[in-house]
This record gives sequence, C-alpha cells and structure tokens, in this order.
Amino acid sequence: MQELRIAIVGLGWVAGAHIEAFKTVRGASVTAVCSQRNPSAESVEAHYGLKGVKVYSDYRALLADPEIDVVSICTANQLHPEQAIAAIQAGKHVYLEKPIALNIKDAQRIHQAWKAGKVQVCVGFECRFSQQLTLLKSVIDKGLIGELHYGEADYYHGIGPWYGQFPWSCRKDGGGSALLSGGCHALDALLLAMNSPVEEVTCYAGKSRAECFKEYEFPPCSVSILKFRDGKIGKVTASVDCIQPYYFHFQFLGSKGSILDNKFYSSELPGLSKQKWTTLETILLDSGDVVDHPYQPQFQAFIDSIRQQTPMPLTSLEEAYQTHRIIFATEKSLECARPVKMSEIPD
Repeated sequence: MQELRIAIVGLGWVAGAHIEAFKTVRGASVTAVCSQRNPSAESVEAHYGLKGVKVYSDYRALLADPEIDVVSICTANQLHPEQAIAAIQAGKHVYLEKPIALNIKDAQRIHQAWKAGKVQVCVGFECRFSQQLTLLKSVIDKGLIGELHYGEADYYHGIGPWYGQFPWSCRKDGGGSALLSGGCHALDALLLAMNSPVEEVTCYAGKSRAECFKEYEFPPCSVSILKFRDGKIGKVTASVDCIQPYYFHFQFLGSKGSILDNKFYSSELPGLSKQKWTTLETILLDSGDVVDHPYQPQFQAFIDSIRQQTPMPLTSLEEAYQTHRIIFATEKSLECARPVKMSEIPD
C-alpha cells in the first residue's frame, strides 16, 4: 500500500513536533505544508529537514490537491472548526490539535461533519499514549488497587509572557479557558482512568495576582468537581497562572490501594512495604514542551487505523468530543454559579 501523504497546516510551535514525529512513523510521510507566512520550499527544508515538499499559502488549494491524504491542523485554536470541517468535507483524514473548538456549537459542527463523512479524525490528546498514563491505566484495569471511588488529575503549567503563544492564548477567543488551554489533558486523562460517564460537574475559578498574568481575559486557574454515573467522584485543577515547574499530578483511590503520580500501594501484593510507596519506573509527563509529548505512538496508531480501516484507538473524535462537552459544562457551571448536569449540554 502506498504511503499516506501528510500535509502540515500551520507552521508554529507545535508543527515542529508533528513533523519530527511523522519522520519516524511507518506508512506515512510529510509531503506538503501550508502557512499564511508563505515560506519558500528552501526555508522549509532548511528549518524542518523536509525535502521536496509542496508549500501552500492557500488552505483551500491544499485541500483540492488529490495527492494529499491527511491534514494535520496545527493552527491557532479559533481556526480549528472551519479548517477541520473543510478538510472532512474534502475527503481528507484529519489530525486536529486540541482544543477542537472554543464553544459547544463549533464542536458540534465538527462532530456532525465527521459523522456525515467517511474519514478518520484523531484529536491531540496524545497524553493518552504516554508511558505514564498507559502504566497507570494498566494498574487500575488489572485490579491492583481494587475498585476506584475517587480520582484526580491536575495540570500546572505557568504560561506567561515568556511563551511565544501568550499574546493570543491569554485571550478568550484564543486560549479560551484554563481547561481549553492545557488543562484538558488532565481532564481527558482522568476520564480515561475512571471509565464511566460523567453525570454532573461543578466548577470554581480564580486568578493569580502576579503582574505577569494580568493579561488573561479568563480565569486562568479552575477547579472542577465531577460526579460520575457509577458513583465515583473526581477533581481536576487546571492552572496556567502558577509560578512553579510544570507538574502533571495524578491521585487514584481504590478499594485495595492507591496511586500517587508514579507510585502506588496495593494490599493485593504480599510483601510490599506498608510504610512506603512503591515507585513505578516509567517516563513521566513532566514537560510542557510539545517536543516531549508522545506524538509518535499516537501518530503511528492513527496512520495504522487509516491504512487498516479500523477505528482510531483512544483519541478518536468521538472520545475527544465527549471530553470537550464536559469542558463546556464546566464553563456553564462558572457562568451560572451552580452544578450543571451533562444532560444540559448538547450530545
């Protein structure tokens, strides 16, 4: 079977990570890029090491190219809905960076276009493919800490003027919210581990008084409480206004043990110390730099799913859409200052 031909749309920060990851994926190669900056083929080759790629400045012209099979959308958040829908309608498979949209109506439009089309759509919740989350999920699924009743996943990543993306990500029409900006990775990880539909959410939010975060148009720190249908409860803190190193925190409590970040205790394993945590040796989610994110295994699964005509595992549009519905429920909770049932959010 011929290699799938990938087009990278948008040549910002995350695009470099996508390009490097695709270089190691079997069955696909980057053959085109699209940027409003209109770079030359020579500059693209020099900067990204891509030889002989087509360079587009017009997204519609790119979508009309029959020699492109997949578009990887790495543009600013507010452009995602229109670009994703256009690609789906053009018959291209789509990798769509998170967030898929900044409001529920646009998210619905993407979801409806995908259901009406015949292409695969994968969303940038690549943390589901990380070694740390894969290991923690395995410990939970094997029953080593028993039946879960509580879980929390927290995202602490101070994003201020020192980040190139800050001028647009601090805006409501750019970053959107603390969850949409980055905390969605923590929420999505929690949903994967808890493995139960969310019934109700309550959200509270605030803002740092530090001068460096004053430009935020939305509360850059939020705490969301989730009630799951099977009785579990969960908590997600999303802070992009913290002054500290990047930290992705996990805590899961079960009937036979607990997980704390990359450590666990289980009453099911004789011989474990009852006074100390047992460390799970793995690669941690401990960097906010996209070059350190586990794109490669996710991209490989995406390309394999297209070539084999099988559903995309873990990060399909359907799963990502449900994660976004919960995010928009938290925003409604903030707006209305009350708990919000998921039945209030369009499915």
